[in-house]
Amino acid sequence: MEDFPQLTWGPDLEQNCRQLVRMAIHEDLGSEGDITTLGIVSGDAWGETLVVSRVDGVLAGLPTVPVVFEEIGSSLSWEPLAQDGTPVAKGSVIGRISGPVRAILAAERIILNFLGKLSGIATLTRRYVDEVRHTRAKIYDTRKTTPGWRLLEKYAVRCGGGRNHRLGLNAAVLIKDNHLAWLTESCRGDRLAAAKRAVTLAREFCSRLDKPVVVEIEVDDLQQLEAVLPERPDIVLLDNMTPAMLREAVAIRNSLAPEVELEASGGIDLSNVRTVAETGVERISVGALTHKAVWLDVGLDWVSQ
Repeated sequence: MEDFPQLTWGPDLEQNCRQLVRMAIHEDLGSEGDITTLGIVSGDAWGETLVVSRVDGVLAGLPTVPVVFEEIGSSLSWEPLAQDGTPVAKGSVIGRISGPVRAILAAERIILNFLGKLSGIATLTRRYVDEVRHTRAKIYDTRKTTPGWRLLEKYAVRCGGGRNHRLGLNAAVLIKDNHLAWLTESCRGDRLAAAKRAVTLAREFCSRLDKPVVVEIEVDDLQQLEAVLPERPDIVLLDNMTPAMLREAVAIRNSLAPEVELEASGGIDLSNVRTVAETGVERISVGALTHKAVWLDVGLDWVSQ
C-alpha cells in the first residue's frame, strides 16, 4: 500500500530550518548583537572549535549548522565529521568550526539548540526502534510536534530509524473519534454504521483527487474493527487497546481483510512497546518521540592555538 511521505533533507526542509534560524537569531542577538563578546573579543580574533557530544546518542540536525552561519552572515567554516543518523559515543567529535571568534560565540547557542533538540529526538526514536527490531512493527511519529518545528522534528525521527506518519491534515485521511462522534448523529446514533459510512465517504472524496491518498480510521473496540474492515481502509488505528485486544484484532484482520494494516496507538512507551509489537501489528505510533525527548548534550570546545 501507499505509505505516508517520508522526510529527507532537501529544499523544503532547509527553507523551514532557515525560518526558524532567523527567529532564533533575532531572539538571541536582537539589534545590538552579542554585547559580551563585542566588549571583550577583538574584531580580528580568529579561532577553531570542535562540536563534541557529551553523552552517547544518535545524531540529527547537522545540515542546520551551515544554515545558521549563512543567516548570521559570517565567514565561518563548517566541517562535519559525522552524519545524521549515526550513533555517537560520549566525547565524540561531531564537527569542526573555524573563523572569527565573535561569530563563533554568536552562533554557539543557536547551533547547540538545533543539534541538541533534534539529536535528542533521534536518540529516543532509536531506543523505540531497537525494542521492536525483532518484529514486523515499525515505529511512527505523530502530529504532536512543536509548532513550526514539525518538519525538522519528523526529520529527526527518520534519523533515529523511525517512520513519518502524515505530515499534516492535508497529507492523508485519518478518521478519528471526533469525526465519528459527529457522523454518528446523522446515522441515528448507530456508531458502527457511522464508521462504515466514514470510510465510504473518504474513499469517494479521495477518488476525486489527483494523487493517491492513504485512508485510515481510528477504532476503539473490536466491534468497530469488524464493521470497517469490509470497507477496506488502508490502515485501521487501534486506539488504547490492551495487548490481548490487539492480538484479537490481528486475528480478526487476518481473517476478514489481510491487506489492511493495523496501527497501535495510545499509552505506548518504552516499558510496553515490545509487548505491543509482538501482538502482530504493523505500525506503532508514539507521540513521545517528539514531545518527550530529552535533548542530547552537545558542546563546543576550543582548539588550542
